[in-house]
Amino acid sequence: MKKVVTFLAPLALLALGACATPFNADVSRFQELPAPQGQTFVIRAANPANSGGIEFGQYAALVAKELQEVGYVPSSGATADMTVSLDYAVDEGKERNIVHRDPFYDPFWGYGAFYRPYVVHTRRGARYVMGFYDPFLYSGFNRPYDVDSFTVYTANLDLKIDRNIDGKRLFEGKAEAKSRSNKLLHLVPNLIEAMFTGFPGNGGETVRISVAPEEKR
Repeated sequence: MKKVVTFLAPLALLALGACATPFNADVSRFQELPAPQGQTFVIRAANPANSGGIEFGQYAALVAKELQEVGYVPSSGATADMTVSLDYAVDEGKERNIVHRDPFYDPFWGYGAFYRPYVVHTRRGARYVMGFYDPFLYSGFNRPYDVDSFTVYTANLDLKIDRNIDGKRLFEGKAEAKSRSNKLLHLVPNLIEAMFTGFPGNGGETVRISVAPEEKR
């Protein structure tokens, strides 16, 4: 199957943009939708700046396709039974660091227990010093390690559905994913797919949705 649903994990995994990495999103939904019986809908941009945009139109088409698959029918405008409000964004990102230590490092191996090269870390980086070495005294900063620095972005998709005859809210959904990509063209389609996995879902439940990567051709 293309989509897998699991309950929210305590520690979120990063959804990377690489093709071989699944896209993970946390999806929350509240719903009082009627059973699909051919009700019609129209999709609007929650942010006026997106209204009429080509990019928004591509995302709206994906939402419309998902709604059609569950039994709703697109409409051209004022006669629609429901209005679907769509919004999406990605933040400026936060820097993260991962420290990798050498598991095979032995402070007593090499030049003797108390005379061998050791590393002193300064503000300008690391410099190697040959001389007296006490593995217990300097254990706080002599152990070799590598640091990977990268930026983590948080992307959000908000979807709301209102009944037009009286304005009653029928559905509220939010999908959120952390990623090392900030490209909306990659993020939004995956967030839409996550939103409609198991749609409309159980009201008040947050689930972890894992969207499988596209197969290479």
